[in-house]
Amino acid sequence: MDFRRLWLADAVSQLGNRMTFLVAPLVAVLYLHASTFQVALVRTCDSLGWLLFGLLAGAWVDRLRCRPVMLVTDFGRAALMLSVPAAALFGGLTLAQLYVVMLLVGVLSVFFEVAHHSYLPRLLPPGELVDANAKLAANASVAALAGASAGGYLVQLLTAPFVFVVDALSFVWSGLWVRAIRHREPPVERAPDRHLGREIGAGVRYVWRQPLLRPIALRTATTVLGQSMGISVSTVFLVREVGLSAGMIGLLGTIGLLGALLASGVTRRVVALLGQARALMVGVLLLGPAFVVQAFTTAGWGLAWWVVGTFVASFCIILTNVVQVTIRQTVCPAPLQGRVSAIMDLTVGGVMPVGSLVGGVLGTLMGTRTTLLVSGAVACLSVIWLLASPLARRSEIVGARG
Repeated sequence: MDFRRLWLADAVSQLGNRMTFLVAPLVAVLYLHASTFQVALVRTCDSLGWLLFGLLAGAWVDRLRCRPVMLVTDFGRAALMLSVPAAALFGGLTLAQLYVVMLLVGVLSVFFEVAHHSYLPRLLPPGELVDANAKLAANASVAALAGASAGGYLVQLLTAPFVFVVDALSFVWSGLWVRAIRHREPPVERAPDRHLGREIGAGVRYVWRQPLLRPIALRTATTVLGQSMGISVSTVFLVREVGLSAGMIGLLGTIGLLGALLASGVTRRVVALLGQARALMVGVLLLGPAFVVQAFTTAGWGLAWWVVGTFVASFCIILTNVVQVTIRQTVCPAPLQGRVSAIMDLTVGGVMPVGSLVGGVLGTLMGTRTTLLVSGAVACLSVIWLLASPLARRSEIVGARG
C-alpha cells in the first residue's frame, strides 16, 4: 500500500516534470521570442542544480529521512511554478525570471530525486526492486506521453505561461500522496565525528572504485552529453526549420514516446531473458543511432524519422535506466544509498547543462540539424565504456550487495 502511494506520487510528479520540460522552452520561443542560445539557456538552468548541489544533496539525504525531503521539495516547486503565470498575468514575465525559476525548480528536483531513489530500498526488500523500478519507469513513460501531448495542446489553449499552473497543481498532488505514506523511517543515527566533505568523498571513492558502477557512470555521462546537446536545439529545430506548431510537437512526442511505454511493460522480461548486463549492453548499442536519425527529419513524410528515432531512443532509455538503477541499488551498501544515488544521478544532471550550452553554441554556429547529427555521434561513443568493463563479460549481477 505504501509503495502504491509512492508510485502515485511519482507518477504525478513525473507528469509535472515532463510538462515543464516541454513548456519552458515553448514559453521562451513563442512568448518571449528567445534566440536559439537563449532557449538552450532555459534547458541549462533547469539542469544546473545537479552540477551545483548533486554531491551535497546525496550527503544530506543520507543524514535525513527521505519522506520529509520529498514533501518540502514538492510544495516548494509548486510555489515557484505559480510565479510564472502570476508575472505573465501582469505583463512582467522576462527571460531572467524564467531562468531563475527553472534553476530553483531544478535544485529542488535534485533533492526530490535523490530522496526518492534512496527511499525505495528502505521501503522494499531487494527481491522486489526490479519490479518496483519497472513500475516507476512506467510512470516516466506515461508522464512523457501525457506531458508531451497535453503540454503542447495546453500551450495553444491557455498560452504557454499559464500551463505552469497545471505544473504547480501536479506537484501539490504529488506532495499529498507522499504525505499519505504511512511507513516511517527510523531516525538516522548521527555519527559523532561526521564531516560533510569526508562523507561526500567516501561516496565518490566508492563509485569510482566499484567495477560495475564506474563504467555505468561514465557511459551515462557520455550518452547524456550527446542527448542534451540535441535536446537543447530540438524545439527550435522543429519550430523554425521543420515548421511545426506546438500542438504538432506535442503529438510527435506522444507517438515517439510510445517506445518508453512499451519498454516499461517488457523490461522485466528482457532482463529475465538476457540478464541485466546484456540487456544494458543492447539498450546502449541502439540508443546512439536512434538519436542520429532524428537529424534527417523534414516536413511531411520526413517526420517519420523523428517518430522512429524517438520511439527507439525512448525504449532504450527506459530499459537502460531500470537496469542501471537496479544494479546500483543491489551493489550499494544501505548507508551509502543517498550519496551513490546522487553521484550516479550527477552523471545525468551535471552533464546536462554542459551539453545544453555546447548544443546552443553549435546550433548558433553550425545550425540545428548539424548539431543533432553531432549529438547523436557523441551518444554512439558511450558503449565503449561498457565494452571495456566487467559488464561485457557477464549477464547477471548477483551477490554484490554488501
